[in-house]
Amino acid sequence: MQQLKIPAAFVRGGTSNGLAFLRKNLPENKGDWKQIFLAAMGSPDPHSRQLDGMGGGISSLSKILVVEKSTVPGVDIDYTFCQVSPRESWVAYRNICGNMASAAAPFAYDEGLIDQQSGEIVIRVRSTNTGVLFDSRFHIDDGKSAVDGDFELPGVTGFHSPIRNEFLDPGGANTVGLLPSNNIIDKLTRRDGSVIEASLVDATLAVAFIRGIDVGLTGKELPAQIDNDKNLMSELEHLRCQAGVLMGLSEKPQDVPAVVPKIAWVNSPQDSPSLSGEVYKSTESDFTARMISAGNCHRALPSTGSICTAVAARIEGSVVHDVARPSSNKKDDVTITHPSGILAVSVDIKKTATGWHCSKAGVYRTQRRLFDGHVLVPASKISASLAHELETKIEAE
Repeated sequence: MQQLKIPAAFVRGGTSNGLAFLRKNLPENKGDWKQIFLAAMGSPDPHSRQLDGMGGGISSLSKILVVEKSTVPGVDIDYTFCQVSPRESWVAYRNICGNMASAAAPFAYDEGLIDQQSGEIVIRVRSTNTGVLFDSRFHIDDGKSAVDGDFELPGVTGFHSPIRNEFLDPGGANTVGLLPSNNIIDKLTRRDGSVIEASLVDATLAVAFIRGIDVGLTGKELPAQIDNDKNLMSELEHLRCQAGVLMGLSEKPQDVPAVVPKIAWVNSPQDSPSLSGEVYKSTESDFTARMISAGNCHRALPSTGSICTAVAARIEGSVVHDVARPSSNKKDDVTITHPSGILAVSVDIKKTATGWHCSKAGVYRTQRRLFDGHVLVPASKISASLAHELETKIEAE
């Protein structure tokens, strides 16, 4: 046996790419998934290219989603997100990916996990990573999830059928609550000993927000420029790990998980260059933002990251609220300029007697199945017992 053939699809979810699996086609023991996912994606790769697998060499192109019918009352499917490191030998399950989440329900529908319907449908999804629930709303076209439409997602070429994911009560996805440190402003210490302000927010995703100007960033930097600045990346990681401790994700900075919290910086509205060469005008959004994930600057603001950013923008006194254009109507969408365009996020958040509470937040994305069939995994890269289990499972289907 040279290679194992595992049923899978290669999908685009939002501004990310990755493999999609049905839970039934994977080992019963989730701990055994790591061997398969690393081999399938071509990791670890010291060159960070993943040429021997399906990964694309950066965090947003090295992702996996797994779906199954849910046994939770009122929930249609369970969605597990898996972040595979391009360079190192780890697979993380700590956070939800909103981009791949936009492909989860359509993939489940197309695989027959949802009863046949027509028109616009709404599927309730549970994130097994975080416990967060979200409703995925999309159209059915000729018995399959729709692809063609009139919605253009910044960072993705062309027009596609929109998917709206609305996250319900998203606070505390990775930590104890919306403001895990119980503060709107915390202090982080730079490597040179200077102290800067940060807002630590957890809404669908735990993120540490800082002002770009506090670390010498204008907000106009493009991802490759950021990735190639090793000194800057080291500084941001230093700050991120401090934030992780304050958010309760670890007792020591060196033990903070690689995938959460993310770190992001925000700057006031300004004319900003994009990856396409277009310059977005300062009047088109409320502020600019950049975010780091697993050692890379996102080419587009990630879906759950954009929700957390929008929530932070509505929390009075936060660093994001401080740089954002003042809003006369708190029910207006929050608009954010990122390296691939401008996106809008709806947020339902208010200050209560017990603190800030977000009841729901919504964002539009698109998805498309790019390839369907089997992913091939070299048998030499997984244990003999696991190879036998998979071979037996797949033959029985």
